Amino acid sequence: MPKVKKRKREAGERKAVDGKIGVDHEGLDVDTSKPSAVFQPTGGRSYTLSVALPGSIIANAKSHEQKTYLAGQVARALAVFCVDEIIIFDDEDPEVQRRRPAIAEYDYTAFSHPDHFLAHVLSYLETPPHLRRTLFPMHPNLRTAGTLPSLDMPHHLRANEWCEYRDGVAVGPSPGGNGTLVDVGLSEPREILEAEIPRGTRVTIELEDPRSKVAAAVSPSTPREVKGYYWGYAVRQCSSLSNVFTESPFDGGYNLSIGTSERGAPLSEVFTRPDLSDPEALSFQHVLLVFGGVAGLEHASKNDPELRNMGLTGQNVKELFDCWVNVLPGQGSRTIRTEEAVWLGLMGLRGFIEKLRKNS
Repeated sequence: MPKVKKRKREAGERKAVDGKIGVDHEGLDVDTSKPSAVFQPTGGRSYTLSVALPGSIIANAKSHEQKTYLAGQVARALAVFCVDEIIIFDDEDPEVQRRRPAIAEYDYTAFSHPDHFLAHVLSYLETPPHLRRTLFPMHPNLRTAGTLPSLDMPHHLRANEWCEYRDGVAVGPSPGGNGTLVDVGLSEPREILEAEIPRGTRVTIELEDPRSKVAAAVSPSTPREVKGYYWGYAVRQCSSLSNVFTESPFDGGYNLSIGTSERGAPLSEVFTRPDLSDPEALSFQHVLLVFGGVAGLEHASKNDPELRNMGLTGQNVKELFDCWVNVLPGQGSRTIRTEEAVWLGLMGLRGFIEKLRKNS
C-alpha cells in the first residue's frame, strides 16, 4: 500500500514539472496549465479608482512598435488593478499644442499627437474582442495592437461564459420596429425593447438568464455599482493637468487626489495618517492617482496656464493634491519610467483600496 501511494505521489510530481498539476492554498489539485484567477464580484462597489498620466510618455519611444508596447504595459496595469478611468493629459506648452496639425479620422498620430495615439490604443484594448471589428475600423494607429497581450477583463466574455451583464454593439432595429438588436458575442443578437439606439453604439445590457432573448440596456457603471464587477476603464483626454480635475465626470470631482514624485513622501508614511488609515474615516468615493512624464508633474504645471495663475507651478504643484508621494524610495536606478511607476503606485495603493472596498 505505501508503494502505491508513493507511485501516485511521484506521478503527481511529474505532472507538476510539466506545468499541468499544482496545489492551491487549500491543498487541492489544480490544473496550472489554465488560468484560475477568475474575477469574483463581492457585492456592489460605489468607489472608483482613476489614473492620470501624460501622453508624452510615449514620445521618447523611437518606433511604432515600441510606442504600442508601452501602451500595452499601461493597459495591463490598469486591468490588473481594476482601474475605472484613465485620463491622458497634455503636459506640453499650449503654444506647442496649437502648432500641431488638426487630426482627421484616419490620421496616423503615433509621432505627431502622442496623447491621441495612447488614448486610441488604450480604448481599443479595453473593448471586448468581439466588438473591435465594428467599433474600430482598420487604422494605422492599431496596426500592431493585435500583438499585445490580452487584458482578459471580466467583460471580455467568451460565447460559452455566463454573466448577467454583457457589452454589445447596436446592429439595427428589431423586427417589430420598436426596439434595437444588439450583438453581444452570442449566437444570436439580443433585443432591447422600446429603445432606438443608433447603429454602431456600444451598449451594456442585463440579461435575466442565459436563454433570454430580450435584454435591458443599463449604464456601463451598473455592473460595478450593483454587483461589484470590474467592467473595464473609461478613457478621457485632457488638454492640461488642471483639466484632469475640472473636467471630471463625477459629481463633486475627485475627493482624494494623489500626486507622484521622487520628491514626495513614502507611501508607507502617507497612509499612516489618521484620515487615511482609520477604517471608520474612509469615505472616499473617487480616488485619483496622477503620474508625471519624463520631467515630472512640475513640468506639467509650468505649462498649464490655469495652474500658473494660481501659483501652483514647480515645487508648489504638490499643493494641488491631497497627498504627494514617492512610489519607491531608495530606487536602485536613477530613473523610474512612468509605465513602471504606474505598476508600483497601484501596487502601493492596493491595501488602501482594499479598505475602501470593505467600507463601500
